[in-house]
Amino acid sequence: MAAPDGTLNCEDFSMFQEGLKVMRTIDDRIVHALNTTVPTVSFSGKVDATQTCKELYESLMKAHLRRDKAIKACIAQKSDVVAQLREERGKDSENLKLIKQLRKEQTNVSKKS
Repeated sequence: MAAPDGTLNCEDFSMFQEGLKVMRTIDDRIVHALNTTVPTVSFSGKVDATQTCKELYESLMKAHLRRDKAIKACIAQKSDVVAQLREERGKDSENLKLIKQLRKEQTNVSKKS
């Protein structure tokens, strides 16, 4: 899933998807977050709704930015691998193992885009 520095594993697509799923938790629970953040009339005097909503918004934006960075980093990483494999294929266009690896990597890039 996620590495110690918070980045996602781009090598295994299913692990990458699982990491993104975990990162989407805040989005998946937005209705609950809104229901517990926005105070009802009876609690309006006890909770600063503006501050609470601002904090929720900031955490959503932070989560979206983190997810966006992870996706773009993996696309860039896999694109570099594809470029390298294309270069190698140009030197050895008959290597079936290389061609299969290139197709696999190209498929991974298109799934993430």
